[in-house]
Amino acid sequence: MKIEFLSKNYEAKEKLKDIITKKISRLDKFFDDDVAIKVTLKKAAALETMELTIMLDGMVLRSEVYSSNMFENIDAALPKLEKQIIKHRAKLSKKSKKVSLKELEQDFVPEIHDALTHKIVRRKSFNLKPMTTEDAIDELELTDHSFYVFLNKATNVVCVLYTRTDGEYGLIEAVV
Repeated sequence: MKIEFLSKNYEAKEKLKDIITKKISRLDKFFDDDVAIKVTLKKAAALETMELTIMLDGMVLRSEVYSSNMFENIDAALPKLEKQIIKHRAKLSKKSKKVSLKELEQDFVPEIHDALTHKIVRRKSFNLKPMTTEDAIDELELTDHSFYVFLNKATNVVCVLYTRTDGEYGLIEAVV
């Protein structure tokens, strides 16, 4: 497995790179030697972010975690990525019987079953009231949720306002 390190506003020490390389090497059991993993290390304000990205046959497996300590991030990011890999392999085996589930460790088989049986457990519906983006920000702050859906008064488009990990806001506009 090839590991590529990228840093944005963060200087990674060799000790950290060695630890990350050692921990990522446990993913070797899932891949051939030609698979590359991109490790992006970022720092914004008081948060340190780690992204692990693997490109496989047109599919992207990605894990992003953030905390105040990069050493904690690797321990949180790897299990997320490992679950995605297992889920991906389970889908492949279901489509084409080329990959057998026997190749996976027995510890992970229950997780595969759980990951493939997601269902909607709750539905909500509500009337969208036209409002400005500033009003939507006020509503989002009042509700203490991570996102808020509203009808943009100026454009008459359904929008999703969300809180970013850096504390700022993002806006998604639905275009038909």
